[in-house]
Amino acid sequence: MSRIQSCFDALAKTGRKALIPYITAGDPHPNQTVALMHILVKAGADIIELGVPFSDPMADGPVIQAACERALAHHTSLHQVLDMVCEFRRRNEHTPVVLMGYQNPIEVMGTSEFARAASQSQIDGVLTVDLPVEQAEEALEIYRQYAIDSIFLIAPTTSPLRIKKICDKSSGFVYYVSLRGVTGAGHLDISEVKNKVAEIKRVSDLPVGVGFGIKDAESAKTIASIADAVVVGSALIRQIEANISDNKIMRQSITSLLSSMREAMDGDSINQEVA
Repeated sequence: MSRIQSCFDALAKTGRKALIPYITAGDPHPNQTVALMHILVKAGADIIELGVPFSDPMADGPVIQAACERALAHHTSLHQVLDMVCEFRRRNEHTPVVLMGYQNPIEVMGTSEFARAASQSQIDGVLTVDLPVEQAEEALEIYRQYAIDSIFLIAPTTSPLRIKKICDKSSGFVYYVSLRGVTGAGHLDISEVKNKVAEIKRVSDLPVGVGFGIKDAESAKTIASIADAVVVGSALIRQIEANISDNKIMRQSITSLLSSMREAMDGDSINQEVA
């Protein structure tokens, strides 16, 4: 059983939902990434989504684009990102790590070589934003050989037929993009998210994570009542950006935001256990 499946199974037994924070590897500096990953876990993360910096992150809004630029200014490469996960694993063997990024760096390394190196680094899943499921079969087969989960995005505009196709090819969980736009943009339409998650669950038993637009404890709690996982990225990156000059305050602000989300998400399940 994969770490991701084990994580969701354990959470389900206690009625809790997964909190999945995103940070960009190498932001604000490569030598801080592993420490930030450990801070995320301590603050309540169940799964870490680690962004591979890319020069043209088309799905990301200005906040994460700026994070990629800061990381690339320090020449953060895919090889370095894999090394970061290796270092993280020296102290943490149980928290799943999902790489989120774009196909170009993987193509440059070669999919087979990337999968081999990712497996050695104990990476659990890969989400490649610009790899459509229709063109992913070769990569999927390689990832299966190395027991790496393949995670795909489902958009508000995705048709029912394509939702089924995506779910059939996915493993670990599926990621529903709650907004028509880029990361960190717009306002959540909760009723639309609820309906779409229900539609996905009618055709798949995989956990459903929801991201894009989750900014605070209230929105995290609301999404946790609908989906199996809450993904937060831009809100955390804003804390990094706002406190680059003070590492201590940066870590405190990240911890405060994520801990508040964890507490809000767990409120109902804690009350049920007490009752």
